[in-house]
Amino acid sequence: MSRPSFAIIIPARYASTRFPAKPLAPLIGATGVAKSLIERSWECASSVAGSAGVWVATDDERIAEAVTAFGGQVVMTSESCENGTVRCAEAAAKLGDVAEVFVNLQGDAPLSPNFIVTELVDALVADPEALMATPAVRCSRGVYEHLIADQMAGRVGGTTVVIGRNGRAIYFSKRVLPYLPAKAAEASEPPVHLHLGLYAYRRTALELYAGASPCELEELEGLEQLRFLDMGLPVRVVPIDRLDWDSIELNNPSDTPVIEAILKERGIV
Repeated sequence: MSRPSFAIIIPARYASTRFPAKPLAPLIGATGVAKSLIERSWECASSVAGSAGVWVATDDERIAEAVTAFGGQVVMTSESCENGTVRCAEAAAKLGDVAEVFVNLQGDAPLSPNFIVTELVDALVADPEALMATPAVRCSRGVYEHLIADQMAGRVGGTTVVIGRNGRAIYFSKRVLPYLPAKAAEASEPPVHLHLGLYAYRRTALELYAGASPCELEELEGLEQLRFLDMGLPVRVVPIDRLDWDSIELNNPSDTPVIEAILKERGIV
């Protein structure tokens, strides 16, 4: 089967409890040039071949002005969007028939591997019952230690996912799951999967999601994707090989120097 058309949406909001104005936070690249987080996320999305277009979905004029200034496209959404998936649903409705599948590339994940986008779209073709697909990578030693350090310090860091033998998500958590005995925890590649902040949705998935109320687990964990599981909607997890770099999200100000070091190491200007 041929790959369906897809568009990339980057949801971005200004008011973050942990990191206010995060989309506009500067990140210094390999040549010493600072670009905002949202611009680096947009550059990542724009490097994906074959998309019907890239849009930043926001309710904030400051973000919209910044995106327009670097040449990006914006779709304005309401302030009432409680999370990125709802914002994507509203953006998709406004954009109309630009694509069959909508990919949510979160605005705090500038190190996301761009090749994953088409793999997510292809995963929906291979699994017709799945309404949403999302990637996970087995943790490197460095990523695992970063997650554990955040957890020990009481910081909310990356998200882990537990995957069933059928390739579907069992659970997502901001805790490091599953629990590991000492031997497994000391492995060079601990059996923990880091969830990467990308989602590919069928239009039906966005409509069903936006029409449902938040569930308790979603509100407790602060993870929007748990609403899909609570509704009994199958979520395909696309496993990817361990990356040559640590795909760390900008969740806290303390993540900035870590991400900047990776940008420098990878030669990203």
